[in-house]
Amino acid sequence: MSEHQNPTHSVELLRTATNRYVARTADGAEVAFGRGEGLLSPVELLLAAIAGCSAIDVDTVTSRSTEPTDFRVEASGDKFTEDSGATRLTDVNLSFRLAFPDDEGGRKAAGLVDRLVALSHDKYCTVSRTVEHATPVAVETEVRVGGDPATTDR
Repeated sequence: MSEHQNPTHSVELLRTATNRYVARTADGAEVAFGRGEGLLSPVELLLAAIAGCSAIDVDTVTSRSTEPTDFRVEASGDKFTEDSGATRLTDVNLSFRLAFPDDEGGRKAAGLVDRLVALSHDKYCTVSRTVEHATPVAVETEVRVGGDPATTDR
């Protein structure tokens, strides 16, 4: 049984086929990922989460002034292999490419972007702040042989 009984965020991961998974939230939102054609890898999903978290922070505020004409965020990183063979990403970078209409709302939104990106990075984006602060990941296992498969409410 998990020591963390009441998390504020959680997903359930279900295997759908070899190297194919669906992550599902309690309210039913799903994303498929894994290894194979047409799937984001777990590392790409991590990069998407980092980019998405900051994008939401920026989009929420700038969209109050106007709708962007272009909104793209590229997330990248370099795979690093330690002497022990363990791997991780280094040099993670977000590159924002935004455009707004040439009107009062667009100029207002454009003027907010640099500050919003900095605030997202320094304060509001839980995903990148979690990665940067090297949050420990606890692991527990339950393995059965024979018997009924795990059941869910869904």
